[in-house]
Amino acid sequence: MLSVLPETAGDLIVVQASDQLTADDYQSVLVPEVEEKLKSHPNVRVVIYFDPSFTGMELGAIWEDAKLGMAHANDFYRLAVVGGPDWAEWATALGNHLVKGEARHFSETQYLQAMHWVNDA
Repeated sequence: MLSVLPETAGDLIVVQASDQLTADDYQSVLVPEVEEKLKSHPNVRVVIYFDPSFTGMELGAIWEDAKLGMAHANDFYRLAVVGGPDWAEWATALGNHLVKGEARHFSETQYLQAMHWVNDA
């Protein structure tokens, strides 16, 4: 499940990933949020926080994530990934090569550092 957190404002989108992510989570939460922000901002800043209940992604969610990245490869200014499973760090590093902006992984205890980094520039 994806939930938009109250820190979302201006060009910043902050979401929390919990339990298992589905294609619908992307289609009904993240994609509309990104597209709405891009109507009034040239780029978006995103923080994705994987809470301890996160169990993984359905295949459809992986596909939706890839589609979102391809469709908006030039629209992300900074992307911070906080916590998550072991693969989250290498997926973030891969993202640095696929999107124009910067992507960085933070440990679960570094949520505040991620928020500062995504806004610092």
